[in-house]
Amino acid sequence: MTLIFPNRSRSYDDAMNAVRFLGYDGMFEVPFSIEAAALGKSGSSEIIASECLVAFDAARGTILEVAKKAYARDRRTLYVLKAKDFR
Repeated sequence: MTLIFPNRSRSYDDAMNAVRFLGYDGMFEVPFSIEAAALGKSGSSEIIASECLVAFDAARGTILEVAKKAYARDRRTLYVLKAKDFR
């Protein structure tokens, strides 16, 4: 099957310091997160949360392409995208 991202929702996870989003492979949900550092954000958690969500929305196309490549490499229960994945 092909990984798709029909749901545009995303949320900030304080514990992970990352933005979480979901992909789907058929009927299987595939969880992803992207670290705040990969979005170029750092600082206080209140500021980071809103800035990360804005940065995620601005780079959504690129982030989803990187997520697809990570998913194609291997199958995991959670994918954490880091700055190195975007080089």
